[in-house]
Amino acid sequence: MMGGKACNIGVLDMGKSKPGEMEDAPLETCDDKYILLTLGYLQELGNIVLDLDRIRERIFQSPGGNRTLFLVTLEKCFPTLSSMECVDILSQVLQVSSVSYLQPDVIRSLPKDLPQDTFRNLSAVFKDLYDKTTANAQRTLYDWMKQILQKSYITNASWVSAENLWILGRYMVHLPLEEIMKISLNEMRLFISYDNATKQLDTVYDITPEQAHAFLERINSSGFDLRNTSTIYRLGLLVCFYDNMEQMDAIVARVLLHQMMKCNQLRGFQADVYKLKAQLLDIAMQNQTLNDTLGSLSDAVVGLTSSQLDSLSPEAVHNAISTLNQVSGWAKSQIMILSSKYLTYEKVLSFYNISQMGALVTGISTQSFHNMNPKELSQVIRGTLSQYASDLSPAQQQGILTKMLASRELSSAVTDIQGAFFKEVCLSDLWKETGFNFSIVKEKELRKSQALFLYELLSMKTAAPADLLSLGQLVKGVTCQQIERMSTDSFLNNFRFFEKNLQLLSPYQVNCLAWKFWKASNTSIPPFLLSVLPAQYLESLSGTSCVPFLISLGKTELDLMIVNLHKKSTVLQKVQECLNGSISDEYDVDILGNLICHLPPAIIRDGISLRAMAIALHQFRFCRQLSHEQKTEIKYKLTELYGIPKNWTAQTTQDIGPFVALLSKDELTVLHKSLLLCIFVSFLQGDYKRSHLLSLCFDFFPDCTGITAPSSDEIIKLADANAFWSVQELQCLDTDTFTKNVEFLGTVMSFNRSQLIVLKEKAKQVWGALPSWKSYHIVSLGRIALALNESEIEALDLSSIDTVAALSQQTEWTFVQAKSILQEFLEDSGQTVHGLKSFDLAGLGANLCALNTTDIKTIKTTEFSAVIGRVGLLPCRTTVLEEFKKMAESVFGIAAGWNSSIIQEIGTIAAGLNEREFKALDKDVMPYFQPAAIRHIPDEVFKELSPEQIANLGPENAAMVTESQRNHLNALQLQSLQLALDGARTSVQDTQTSASTIRSTHTPASNCE
Repeated sequence: MMGGKACNIGVLDMGKSKPGEMEDAPLETCDDKYILLTLGYLQELGNIVLDLDRIRERIFQSPGGNRTLFLVTLEKCFPTLSSMECVDILSQVLQVSSVSYLQPDVIRSLPKDLPQDTFRNLSAVFKDLYDKTTANAQRTLYDWMKQILQKSYITNASWVSAENLWILGRYMVHLPLEEIMKISLNEMRLFISYDNATKQLDTVYDITPEQAHAFLERINSSGFDLRNTSTIYRLGLLVCFYDNMEQMDAIVARVLLHQMMKCNQLRGFQADVYKLKAQLLDIAMQNQTLNDTLGSLSDAVVGLTSSQLDSLSPEAVHNAISTLNQVSGWAKSQIMILSSKYLTYEKVLSFYNISQMGALVTGISTQSFHNMNPKELSQVIRGTLSQYASDLSPAQQQGILTKMLASRELSSAVTDIQGAFFKEVCLSDLWKETGFNFSIVKEKELRKSQALFLYELLSMKTAAPADLLSLGQLVKGVTCQQIERMSTDSFLNNFRFFEKNLQLLSPYQVNCLAWKFWKASNTSIPPFLLSVLPAQYLESLSGTSCVPFLISLGKTELDLMIVNLHKKSTVLQKVQECLNGSISDEYDVDILGNLICHLPPAIIRDGISLRAMAIALHQFRFCRQLSHEQKTEIKYKLTELYGIPKNWTAQTTQDIGPFVALLSKDELTVLHKSLLLCIFVSFLQGDYKRSHLLSLCFDFFPDCTGITAPSSDEIIKLADANAFWSVQELQCLDTDTFTKNVEFLGTVMSFNRSQLIVLKEKAKQVWGALPSWKSYHIVSLGRIALALNESEIEALDLSSIDTVAALSQQTEWTFVQAKSILQEFLEDSGQTVHGLKSFDLAGLGANLCALNTTDIKTIKTTEFSAVIGRVGLLPCRTTVLEEFKKMAESVFGIAAGWNSSIIQEIGTIAAGLNEREFKALDKDVMPYFQPAAIRHIPDEVFKELSPEQIANLGPENAAMVTESQRNHLNALQLQSLQLALDGARTSVQDTQTSASTIRSTHTPASNCE
């Protein structure tokens, strides 16, 4: 074949093929051109038609397969095929491979003697991949391009011509300052003259202020007037660092502000941008009123204070809406003010005027939505509102839904409800309509209770599970019994739908799938499913079974599948056995996948080679819950890999990312001197609570009788690290700084109570007496509102459910505070508990837990039923849950008859069942309790569950059992609890094949013949 060796590459073991292992790697011993053309996805070669589907599947399912394909292409392509063919193949390979394979050592091996056209095309490929590569890889690619571009230039002349700037593209941000300042003025003039330059400068997201100022200086010196509006339009993101402010007129300031709308794409320096916009805003408004200039201020309007926005006329907001609706970054209080002004002018809420509002639509009051024409409301939720559904409060969402569902025939209304809105439709409403077809589920998000009901309902209309499982979200509703009833052929043919939507499945469903697969075909069970079966099913897994097991498990989210720590520890022990205690190279890292996040500290310290660590670091950055011990070992590996911090480059620090937080004070100080540590301050939140960071990042000047006062610039840069400010420093905030930043400070999660109290007092000082506070004042407080005491809450105007809904977003209210909010809302709105609408209940949120049992009885059943799913998310005390349970019975009938979808729907309310009611529940509904409900079941009630009920809790719910609940169980119940934790079978006790029959499904590598 082609005069070379043929390859049976349809069964290659790509996961174990490594370039350089010539005797072991089939790809290395195959005919060069044959393998390159084949792996380049050419569909025909001469008269030979290649079946590439299986080849692709085998290669791309194996983590090492992608890397091998990429490296073999790089190694063999350029010596074998024409350069243009190689660029095309390499481009396609990179598109389907992880760009993390493009490491500095690989880049340095790229040929440096390419023909000009080939180099340009390959450079274009790398430019497209810029955002996917590491900072060190970006720098190395720049160096490779520079070496080639420099060849045709004499020593004294700058190699950075206009043409070379275009070739560099985004890599131009790696030019050193001295190189920028050497660019010929003629070449700079030529570069800026072409429209392509503007497009290129629009993408330099990681340019630094120093580089931007250098480019601006050269552009200005080359003959372009930086105050000319046509020049400003050409500057791209360089406008974000514009510094020629002397004697600027208002027209130029407005042009700059308009161009600066793109500056939110910059990677950092937002505080500097904010400061520049504020300066330009002052110039743009000179000798004019805010009403006159609002429409010409671009997104700088985000910098206007609430009092400035409140002073606007409704007409001015209406006239500027085409600008305002394009702006992002609004604070909630600003949105409320502008929406109110706009609708005051419009008077009637319609589909048309809502479609003009953009993000401001989220400021429309709940009552206004509820008062809308139903037909127009139906259009709105398919249009503008669909983009902002997740930004609406529970009260707003409920106000919209109740109006739609009450005004039209149910099946028609439900069909119109799209996306995330559908999750708010209550189960009792779905019950009323049995004529639903498959289209009901398309393009909708489902709660699990909805999915349980709809899967059961729709399964009666088809005998083919694929019709239902292919709908994605509906897999949430497949029960263990339904999985068990599938024929072997049907299950195996449809398993791909479960695997594709694994992230939507509960640990219990995954356990059910594992048992079904074991029964149907234990020799071909996907290895990751073994991890959710009892421990003995993993014991005999070894040898050739290890690699498929690691690959399979590494593609999953282990924390979502296994919630029990003991069981997870057993699985990770098997992982360590399979690794034999070491991770030697990048291929091992590829195989591990997500499992790398669970490696024990000892393996990180002693088992990961430096070669592997260079790749593993990229993976570690995306781990959500690394332990302190893991992070400590990662830090030591970093110093082994990159040396001491004072020798780190800016690119190294960027690639290390959040692990900068692991450095000591001395190391940070050294790093800061050369690398602008403050760029990375966002990495430090939550990990590094040391006040010396402030002195590292800023030079402070005494204020407020010698006490440091935070500035707006510092507050924006510090993000959650604002928690480092002392109480005294926060007391020194001046009025202007507080007014501009109160909403930002209200988002800081790490403030302690003393800091919150100081900020609350500052609000009282700036805004005046509490009764005079407007709704937007209260909303802008965020977490600062948690410092309000009972009498202060009573002084607020809480007549609007939208204000209360904003307060309800905070989850740290005490019972006394919650009770005050509830009572104040009822008094200020002139309502009783009996008169509350469903959207009121949704907006009150956890404040409903402050209701007494007498008041709960007066809630209207129809209103309660509409939000029962939301009420079921509340962590109320037992007496309240018991009363809510009685309300739930008025909706769904007596508790003894509740099925899985009802139990799932009512959430924590199910914890309000008494001993008799729990005993009456079928054991098969036990896995469908929400995990939070298990924790809320009183100890004396939980101990009355039968062993069969406890054994059927499922792994996730069993893991939620508290220590106190466990202490009340007898030996048989504890044994049942352990069965549930282990994922053991507890219902149909089929005779199981011994776990020792587990055989490898790993296909051996085939050699070239």
